[in-house]
Amino acid sequence: MRKLLHLDASVRSTSFSRELGSVFVEHWKAANPDGAYTYRDLVAEPVKPIDEARATLMTLSGMNGIKDLASMDALVAEHGLEEAWAETRPLIVQLIEADVLVIGTPMYNFTVPGSLKTWMDRVTLPWLPLAGKSAVILSARGGAYGPGMPREGFDFQEPLLRGYFTVLGVEDVEFVHTELTHATVMPFLAQFKDTYEAGRAAALEQVKELAARVPAEAPAA
Repeated sequence: MRKLLHLDASVRSTSFSRELGSVFVEHWKAANPDGAYTYRDLVAEPVKPIDEARATLMTLSGMNGIKDLASMDALVAEHGLEEAWAETRPLIVQLIEADVLVIGTPMYNFTVPGSLKTWMDRVTLPWLPLAGKSAVILSARGGAYGPGMPREGFDFQEPLLRGYFTVLGVEDVEFVHTELTHATVMPFLAQFKDTYEAGRAAALEQVKELAARVPAEAPAA
């Protein structure tokens, strides 16, 4: 049985990244009728920012060569870090159990929202076993940051997320972008509205295709 973990990070309830995520989930469920689905809105249900105790968990994990949850539980009890671990462990369990991670995220100030970065900081540990999983990033950008665009070099969203998941062992990382979303509301971008509409339609079709081709069964361990 495939398991999907879906995160949303946009502060807008009717955002374009949320739209892409909803379409993905709809088609993924159709392709995986027996699949399990877990959802978290990182804005409505924010993750607690890391503190010194959480940073200590990271350091101790690396120093002691921790490789699994059971060993981490024992280490936490030994050092009296139960409170920090209680904020962290459920998120890690969700991530470990998922076969596919879908993140709907806007681009804010050329990178990811603070809500998503906080989640990343909270769940990351040196031993996190993410090899063999798939990550699908569904993003929305107010401007245009694709290849050949004047602001291509200002895209710190995709490089950050691709690098993050690659370091954690996720080789299958897919991106779908909806660009020029501000063309629908900003007068100085109105000339690009048709370009936005075409791009949005293409992104929706890409999302449908991507969701439908996710394997019906989890890969063998």
